[in-house]
Amino acid sequence: MTVTRAYHHGDLPRALLQAAVTAIEESGPAAFSLRDLARRAGVSHAAPTHHFGDKAGLLTALAVEGFDLLTATLDAAGDDLLDVGVAYVDFAVRHRAHFEVMFRPDLYRADAPQVRAARERAGAALHTGVAALPADRPGPGDLRTDALAAWSIVHGFATLWLSGALPPDIEADPRTAARTVIRHLLPPPPDPTPTPQHSPVDQEVCVIPPDADDANLLIT
Repeated sequence: MTVTRAYHHGDLPRALLQAAVTAIEESGPAAFSLRDLARRAGVSHAAPTHHFGDKAGLLTALAVEGFDLLTATLDAAGDDLLDVGVAYVDFAVRHRAHFEVMFRPDLYRADAPQVRAARERAGAALHTGVAALPADRPGPGDLRTDALAAWSIVHGFATLWLSGALPPDIEADPRTAARTVIRHLLPPPPDPTPTPQHSPVDQEVCVIPPDADDANLLIT
């Protein structure tokens, strides 16, 4: 069954993007052609070029959609870094085609304004979970370094899961497995025992001014 009628409802670009998702899930982002997508969508061979220009243009639109979907997924997870990390892995599993394109800037126009904006929104969403880490945890870093560490963990786990490279005895559900791994690497919760108070004579206070670079977004 084709979706030729999508042309008449003004949603042909949507149909072509969905066809691209299906093609990427089947054989990866490098294998398909615009002619193949036109065939899948049941439209003329010229239709994808009319809407996206070329394959890079179509994958640019797919990357933007992917970053926006990732932002929505992370926002819905709240501000707990563990939940945000699990949500990241969940996104990679549920939107594998987008995930495989988003972090392959050689496939699309990564400097396009709409890509940069969408990528920054996703980075800001990930920063929300990192910013909620307790300031008195052991070995705290600056926000950007902490965010990079968190991203490396969850992105690495997602990539290993999708490639089938994890040990065969790992938990079958990727979300449960990710939660176990991420929890293992997160700092323990703060000790609820009150900290003894010292007199001003016994303690020194060091005020560190905020670093303007801490506002840098992770996914840039």
